[in-house]
Amino acid sequence: MRSDVFKKGAVRAPHRSLLKALGLTDKEIYQPIIGIASSANEIIPGHMQLKQLSEAVKSGILMAGGTPMEFGTIGICDGLAMDHHGMNFSLPSRELVADSVELVAHGLPFDGMIFVTNCDKITPGMLMAMGRLDIPAVLVSGGPMLAGGCGTGNDDIDLVSVFEAVGSFKAGKISEEELTEIESCACPGAGSCAGMFTANSMNCLSEALGVAMKGNGTIPAVYSERLRLGKLAGMQVMKLVEAGLSARKIVTADSFYNAVAVDLALGGSTNTTLHLPAIAHAFDIPFDINLFDQLSYKVSHICNMSPIGKHHIEDLEAAGGVYAVMSRLHEKGLIKADAQTIYNQPIGKLVEKCRVKNNEVIRPLDNPYHQEGGLAVLYGSLAPDGCVSKTAGVPDKMLYHKGPAVVFENGEIATQEILEGKVKKGDVVIIRYEGPKGGPGMREMLSPTSAIVGMGLISEVALITDGRFSGGSTGAVIGHVSPEAAEGGNIALVEAGDMIEVDIKKRQVNILVDEKIMAERRKNLKPFEPKIKEGLLRRYSHFVQSAATGAIFKDE
Repeated sequence: MRSDVFKKGAVRAPHRSLLKALGLTDKEIYQPIIGIASSANEIIPGHMQLKQLSEAVKSGILMAGGTPMEFGTIGICDGLAMDHHGMNFSLPSRELVADSVELVAHGLPFDGMIFVTNCDKITPGMLMAMGRLDIPAVLVSGGPMLAGGCGTGNDDIDLVSVFEAVGSFKAGKISEEELTEIESCACPGAGSCAGMFTANSMNCLSEALGVAMKGNGTIPAVYSERLRLGKLAGMQVMKLVEAGLSARKIVTADSFYNAVAVDLALGGSTNTTLHLPAIAHAFDIPFDINLFDQLSYKVSHICNMSPIGKHHIEDLEAAGGVYAVMSRLHEKGLIKADAQTIYNQPIGKLVEKCRVKNNEVIRPLDNPYHQEGGLAVLYGSLAPDGCVSKTAGVPDKMLYHKGPAVVFENGEIATQEILEGKVKKGDVVIIRYEGPKGGPGMREMLSPTSAIVGMGLISEVALITDGRFSGGSTGAVIGHVSPEAAEGGNIALVEAGDMIEVDIKKRQVNILVDEKIMAERRKNLKPFEPKIKEGLLRRYSHFVQSAATGAIFKDE
């Protein structure tokens, strides 16, 4: 066993002495030792229940004859970090989560691992650590929050409803009392926010990757079934240890193909285009971001989840969950059926047993919500290395849009001016110097996109940024522009009033300015000066690469 290096033989008596100081018996020491990396804390609604879930995981490990050993890692709530300096630290926390788990798992060589996780950057960080470590492992999420409402008449609302309500309040459409009612009812308790936002997108895609139990992405956090899933995961990792089935023996290029296909069918968060490449890199698997676009012409958008549609994750669970979505795709040969899973069975064999229980929540492929998948990669003079749009959320009217640029150097100023009515119908909002290097940390733009919705401009205004979006953003919004402004990308050369063209169908985003003028502007462009000159963010800004790479660090 992997753990033998620190527990077997006479020379390991000091090590065993320390293990006995923990209260472990000889039997427990010589059993397979299973590490539990948990991000349980009291600062994130999606993590407040993880202590109880970890106990369930331990029970499963114990029932299967293993010895669980739990340790903690960090977590940041993107919702709480929104619109202030805290958002600079959100994406960088992904690397710290991965690094910290890798450190502990090498310092104390576990025979297998369970990753107890939830929320936007923690789940991708855990999956990155899984790829680096390459040991028998299962990912277990804390599960989604139930939709809000509280019987107030505001049924089926969620966190994005609150952000959009701020815009409605500023526009005089609702009263302060109505705003307070919405904020009090939108988030009813534990779990990752209830729509197909980044956290739930990644927790669902972990099933498609084959590294999580069936139901991992959709069973609500407050259901007892979530605890049973934790116990089953604890037992399953022991089977993986016995079979010698490590993470890299399960996850292949076919697994990522399946994850992208499911993502497009669900209409997942644009942040998946950052996280899947980074996870693939950790597994040492080549990944081309154009896979999203290639598959978007084959895989239809069949689940209309919040923030685009009215359904929430609890509805997807009741309809059959991720495996039911995959069964739809499998019917048409749109998944790699031979891809392996933690069940030591190919995914095709598992999903063919599942049935769809609600044809409106998971539509047939011949009756989709949108004929193309929910995400697209765009190129053009404004984004030579690409950018990303959640096409499922783009109003038909905005599939083609041309308008004058209104330029902002950060998201807060943009939000303020949108709410003050300074952005007009037909405008194209440009928010730059918010990329991985320029932010630094590639902040989310949920507030400005929600302000556009709240001000009634969703079908009139486009927004383009080298930053990123919350999974809750919707509308004609385009992010991850690469190269970013801080690297001298063309988005840095845009001036107020420049005509910007967005053509979603042709996958183009262009600045309609003469090349000679652009060349002159480039001559006069001042070198980027890092905003932060000390601490973690200074180091992050130095090492991080483009959003097109998944915002991973340089290898050298």
